[in-house]
Amino acid sequence: MVSGPSGSGKSTIVKELLDRLDVEFSVSVTTRLPRPGERHGQHYNFISRRDFEKMIENDELLEWAIYNNRFYGTPAAPIDEALAAGRDILLEIEIQGARQVREHKPDAVMFFISPPSLDELEVRLRRRGDTSEEDIEDRLQIAESEIAEAPELFDHVVVNENLDQAISDMMGLITAG
Repeated sequence: MVSGPSGSGKSTIVKELLDRLDVEFSVSVTTRLPRPGERHGQHYNFISRRDFEKMIENDELLEWAIYNNRFYGTPAAPIDEALAAGRDILLEIEIQGARQVREHKPDAVMFFISPPSLDELEVRLRRRGDTSEEDIEDRLQIAESEIAEAPELFDHVVVNENLDQAISDMMGLITAG
């Protein structure tokens, strides 16, 4: 399971891990709109808030969270099926969901991708060009509290100062484990 602040590079790292390791990717559900280049069913399953609330009511989610006024969650059935079949599965989720995964799947190996600093995180968020000023400020505040909590909640904290090094660090930790 991989988590980290928005803009920390977790999606890029996860993509590289999926290319290099024999693991499956858990496609989360979200109520946010797709970003440019994102595809339904590949990056996320983009659903309505009403459909998401039904999934909560029917206890169909391993974890779910509200992040920046949008809902995100991991359907439980695909995770349970993969684990029952002995397959490794990689989740990319927000920290609220990570707390729930820790509670429901205590043996999950949990990684936190941290930016080298909040200043660098701000630069990365601005460089994206798809994030409003208000969202940037919100994400920086959220990131500050996530970074503070990470050492207690996660098994491993990987600082993404250099992308290649962060990927190498993650590969080493995963293959050693």
